[in-house]
Parts: sequence; C-alpha cells; structure tokens
Amino acid sequence: MTDPLGPTRHVGTLFGVPPGRPGPSTDVAVLGLPFDMGAHPNRVGSRDAPAHIRRHSLASAERAAEYGVPPLSTLDVVDCGDLDLLPGRVEPSVERIERAVGALLDAGAVPLTLGGDGTVTLPQLRAVARRHPGLVVVHYDAHTDAYEVDEPHPINNATAFKHAATEGLVDPVHSFHVGVRETAVGPERGDLAPAADLGYQLITVDELADAGVGATGERLAAALRGRPVYVCWDMDVFDPSVAPGVTTPSWGGLSAREGLRLIRALAGLNLVAFDINALSPPHDIDGQTGSLAAQVALEFLLLRV
Repeated sequence: MTDPLGPTRHVGTLFGVPPGRPGPSTDVAVLGLPFDMGAHPNRVGSRDAPAHIRRHSLASAERAAEYGVPPLSTLDVVDCGDLDLLPGRVEPSVERIERAVGALLDAGAVPLTLGGDGTVTLPQLRAVARRHPGLVVVHYDAHTDAYEVDEPHPINNATAFKHAATEGLVDPVHSFHVGVRETAVGPERGDLAPAADLGYQLITVDELADAGVGATGERLAAALRGRPVYVCWDMDVFDPSVAPGVTTPSWGGLSAREGLRLIRALAGLNLVAFDINALSPPHDIDGQTGSLAAQVALEFLLLRV
C-alpha cells in the first residue's frame, strides 16, 4: 500500500518518541516541514529548524521524565520524520504538506508540525479546515501574516492568514492574532490594518501587557470554547532576548514565562492541530531558541493529556 505521507527523512525524533506512522491508537503525530522561501532579505534558515528542535528536545524530555511530567508516558506520540520538501519550490511543497497533514488527520492523530517558515501554515490550514468545519485559529506572532504581498510568490511566509480568510478556511471574526507589535501606532493600527480588515481579532503585545497574561488567557479560552482550534505558534512572538534565532525578530515580545502561560490557558479546548514555525537555526545562540521551541512542543503535548 502506498504511504500517504510519501518519502520522509528521519533525523532523530522529538523527545525520543518512536519513529513511524500513526496507528489506530496514536494521539499526536509529529511531522517536520523543512521549508522556507529562501528569499528573506537577511535571514534564511528555517528549513533547518525541524532537526534543530528535535536535537534540543532531548533535554526537555529528560526534565519531563525527572519531574514526572506525564505526556511522554501517557500519550501515544509518533514522529513521522521530515517531509521531502525543496525550499523555494512553493507549489509542490504546498501540495505535499496539505496531503501529508490530511493523512495524519485521517489516521485520527492530531498533527504537531515543526516548520519551516510561515509558508507552511496555509497548506496545513487547508487540510485541517476540510476535516473540521467551523475552524478557528489562534495565532501567536509578532506579525499577522495577513498581508498583500505577492512576491516572490503569492503564497509566502507573510500571506497565510490572508489566504485563510479569503478561501474561507477559518472564521476570522472568532480567530485571534496574539502578541502582534509591528509598526502599529495611532487609530489606524499601522501594519495591523490588513488583518483587521479581514475581520480577525487582534491582541497587540501592549494590550496583552495592559490586560495581563492571565486575563488574556481567560479571554481566549472563553472565545474559542466549543470550536475546533488550530494553534499556530510563530517563535518570534517571543522577545529576541529569549528567542534570538527566528526569521524576523521584533523587540518588545513575550517572555518565556508569558508565552508558556498563554499556551497553558488553552487547556480544555478542542485543539485539532499544532504548528510551530519561524525558527532559524543559523541565527540561534547556543540553541536557546531551539530549546524554547521544544518546550513549546512539550506544552502542546501536555494540553492533550
């Protein structure tokens, strides 16, 4: 029988979980998406992120076992390896990602993907939306990725949520962009306007600071409850002081503690997919961002326990 995921490469596994394909009892299937546009003006390297995160996940796994954290002992998690993708080749890569994530969902597993730059999000949303009507998204990022940018290709790392809205993949009115900061000033909200015009709800990093992390988490949980939720975590939502190795760093972001608290606030929701992206290993310092991304992945697994 043909493998619906196609050829994959194994370069170690996340937290040392077994390699393979999802079976009838699989809770979460990990999939690496080693793709970037190769066109960033000064930071190319997200294609190397899946292996980087896996490498730095082993320390997190050891700490989890030491302190009795349950996900790796109580969940059935499998690592499917990395898809065979060619950076810069958008159409074949997008098609392959959509097909592979669809296969994981059809097997009954929740996908946990390791990007890759933000380009990898759109094909995942296409696959998830087809199987979860009424999909909403909570997107943690310094940027909305909902821009009118058609170069070098209409599908790129800055446009996923524009396409998601215009293709009807998500309900933007009940979806959130959290931690955005960009150049928003004054009543017109600067670079945030395209996302707002599409109907998305925006929680800027300043609004988050004013309201508090706890209250913001409660707001998100109340708004998302009862809907299938796609969680997209762009690593540049964190401040560069804790996550320097990202594609587009932006000062004034979340601390590690704030980010992890916001993840934990999603407990009890119907979380149907997890997407971690925009880590750039060539720009990481001592594996700091890779280690934090692995902790984000571990927090996602805890939400499934």
